[in-house]
Amino acid sequence: MNPTTPQSVGDACILYAEDEEHDIFFFRRALRLSGSPCILSAVPDGEKVIEYLAGDGAFADRSQYPLPVLILLDINMPKKSGLEALQWIRQQPDFKTLPVLMFTSSTREEDMNSARQLGADEYLLKPSDPLELTEIIRKFHGRWLPHLFNSPEHRSFNYQQS
Repeated sequence: MNPTTPQSVGDACILYAEDEEHDIFFFRRALRLSGSPCILSAVPDGEKVIEYLAGDGAFADRSQYPLPVLILLDINMPKKSGLEALQWIRQQPDFKTLPVLMFTSSTREEDMNSARQLGADEYLLKPSDPLELTEIIRKFHGRWLPHLFNSPEHRSFNYQQS
């Protein structure tokens, strides 16, 4: 079994690496408002992303910390950056095909190029308006997780393709 394939929609976890608490708060809120069935696990830096995915230490209990179906990485974080975490993820055989999106406020061309070269699936800029997050979540669900929402058990997801 692929370690990143959830058993059911309720098992679908998004791992969000973000060091700003208010960004996590607004993302959780937008996830709820979008009607997404995914759960959100948040970690504050790239080092914790690696520990989470490796199942090290506090992250060993997969019932509490399930493997994600999607990863969102901020670039500028303490300890290890999102780019360093991305590099580690793409070196792991079990995670080579796991969707990893850079979700950052960095508009630097060097960051975009580095993310692309390291294997990011998409580079998204965080919106300045928290309400725009709901639409962004709908779009990336439709693009990166459509298989989760085609089942009869989850016809209520408020997804509109654009």
